[in-house]
Amino acid sequence: MIDYDGKIFHAVYNSASGEVNGDTIFYYSQIGIIVSAHYSGGGIKAGHLIAVANEQGILDMRYQHINEKNEIKTGNCISTPEVLPNGKLRLHEKWQWTCDDFSKGESVIEE
Repeated sequence: MIDYDGKIFHAVYNSASGEVNGDTIFYYSQIGIIVSAHYSGGGIKAGHLIAVANEQGILDMRYQHINEKNEIKTGNCISTPEVLPNGKLRLHEKWQWTCDDFSKGESVIEE
């Protein structure tokens, strides 16, 4: 199982309807199969996510944040890890808003 505890990620790609960008930083922690993170920057004032990790390290998560317009945004995401040659992690994410237009998108974040 992949250990997410103490990992720090930044966004390297996001679909047009997403709100995070390269200035958004994610701080992960993990206890058992429960993974959580807080994030901010790049248009996000404050955000939190909670997830369950399976044996392959795939995360089934829910997220919420407050953007610079003071709007509360919520969504769900499946995040699939890739171990890079240098041992760092890249997460390939497929997400959907559970608010506003309920649009779907994809993003990539890296250590």
